[in-house]
Amino acid sequence: MRTAFVSLVGRPNVGKSTLLNAIIGKKVSIVSDKPQTTRTRVRGILNRGDTQLVFVDTPGLHKATTALGERVNATALESMRDVDIVCLLIDATQPFGSGDKWVSAQIDVSKAIVVLNKTDSASSAKVLAQLASVSSLGAADYFPLSAKTGDGVEQLIAELIKRAPEGQGMFPPEMVSEMPQAQWVAELVREQLLAVTRDELPYSIATRTTEWEWPRVRCEIIVERKSQKGMVIGKSGSVLKAVGIEVRKQMPEGAFLELFVVVDKDWQHRIDRVERLGY
Repeated sequence: MRTAFVSLVGRPNVGKSTLLNAIIGKKVSIVSDKPQTTRTRVRGILNRGDTQLVFVDTPGLHKATTALGERVNATALESMRDVDIVCLLIDATQPFGSGDKWVSAQIDVSKAIVVLNKTDSASSAKVLAQLASVSSLGAADYFPLSAKTGDGVEQLIAELIKRAPEGQGMFPPEMVSEMPQAQWVAELVREQLLAVTRDELPYSIATRTTEWEWPRVRCEIIVERKSQKGMVIGKSGSVLKAVGIEVRKQMPEGAFLELFVVVDKDWQHRIDRVERLGY
């Protein structure tokens, strides 16, 4: 048996969660076009023959301006330690800049794999130029791919399997995620809200499941100001209704989902509130 813990790291919005879902072949991490969608460690488990790969999707490393930002940065940095393989994701459509270099300085790049993601949205010339730029990192290997289309993903998986050391599997072979169902539903609610809200509001939203009496599930949506509460509810409850419909589509049949919006003033700037919400 071979097993490896693989950490996916990089700046916000480089496609770590999309890549994790593509590797596992199932949605185990929420995705959106908003930076810092991932706030906690999310594990996805892939079993291939006698090899088990445990992937750790991490929050995007960024310049923190809130207690929440500081906490998710700490989570990402901690997730790089005590793993067998680190995959450093870089966006093929964006210049290789100081943010990428800062993230790479946090790891031993000589043992890491650089994954150049979003090649489907970049020209061949741009991909080659990006590969030339990131070659200065001196990484163990480089893989251009598209997590969105799946192109190149299998080649990366094959390399990770080759690098996996001998060891016993940590999870049952049928398991693809260790996230509790209650937490997953809260994440699905937040994902839908990220899709329909704008400006600073997505970053002011937190979600948590407060009751689980199947089939009845109660989920709280936390915002920072009264004005935001109305925006999340929508005219005559339109936003909440739309969010509930989309989330129920991803829950087992028969689920009864209740959504409530509460105000916790400036919660993301207060470390006690951030911790209470599980970040």
